[in-house]
Amino acid sequence: MTTQTKSALKREAILKLLTDVEVAKVSTAEDAPRLVEGDEYVDLEDLDSGVQLVQATPRTAPGRALPRSAVSDATWAKIVRVVAS
Repeated sequence: MTTQTKSALKREAILKLLTDVEVAKVSTAEDAPRLVEGDEYVDLEDLDSGVQLVQATPRTAPGRALPRSAVSDATWAKIVRVVAS
């Protein structure tokens, strides 16, 4: 399995973990969670980088980032397990 295929499967697995409320929260542009310095997030286009912290100048476009603040603690724990696998 290629790295690209593995990343696509992980991304799909992560998106399936989200509840309907969480999906609505992260996909509505006007309600999209803002990346705040110090927050944890995963870059859905670069899952190999794992869980990241927002720096003063974010390296990830907001549309690619799934911030911890956008999901429940239980969902975040599952996301971390998928990213680590």
